[in-house]
Amino acid sequence: MQTGTKTDKRSRGRPRTYDPEQALSDARDAFWEGGYSGTSLDALSESTGMNRPSLYGAFGDKHALYLSTLDRYIETGLQGMEAALAGDRPLADALMSVYDGALAIYLPIDETPRGCFLIGTALAESRADQEVREKLAAGLNTFDASFERRLERAKAAGELDSAANAAVLAKVASAVLHSLALRSRAGDSRASLRATAKAGVALICGTTAEPPRNVRKPRGGSGEPATSAREKAPMRRKSNR
Repeated sequence: MQTGTKTDKRSRGRPRTYDPEQALSDARDAFWEGGYSGTSLDALSESTGMNRPSLYGAFGDKHALYLSTLDRYIETGLQGMEAALAGDRPLADALMSVYDGALAIYLPIDETPRGCFLIGTALAESRADQEVREKLAAGLNTFDASFERRLERAKAAGELDSAANAAVLAKVASAVLHSLALRSRAGDSRASLRATAKAGVALICGTTAEPPRNVRKPRGGSGEPATSAREKAPMRRKSNR
């Protein structure tokens, strides 16, 4: 442990001129574009503006650099989730804030849909790479836990039924997030994705999603099912001629 009385010696050689956070961000974008296997060291060098020796010196090999980008993405994602789920606003609003924040990342305006960096890149590598598989599982579990903490608060505040299983509902909330990630990458529209998110929120909160505009509400009271005019009309006897 160093103390303030010890003079630090400046190492000889060329000082670092890169920003580690920016370099990680640039490397992440390169992996996001081409996937881990499809991203070469030349592509990483071009993206970060660092030559290979500098990349190795700062982050290790390509595999270590990729794992670092996964860690950073999970950390940043958790910070965004925690901020969206914090406070005392209604649970439904908090969940939609998470999903809207995710869509801003998955489906940037006027850009090619990107989906989720973690799912989009790590899933393909996880079968053959145990370290990537562990990072993927840890990331998903981290997001589940963030949802679960908010759902437990909702139970305590009476927003959810006391018998609700917060752990299971948290996985449902994450499943909606995964669906948004995959479908945004597949080209679903923002309106369709937000409608999916709203339906997921309604399911989690135990409310009813808004009915489609082209479906008429049933007439009458007491929750009776709608009856068609043909069903209401009395049957006419056939006349014997």
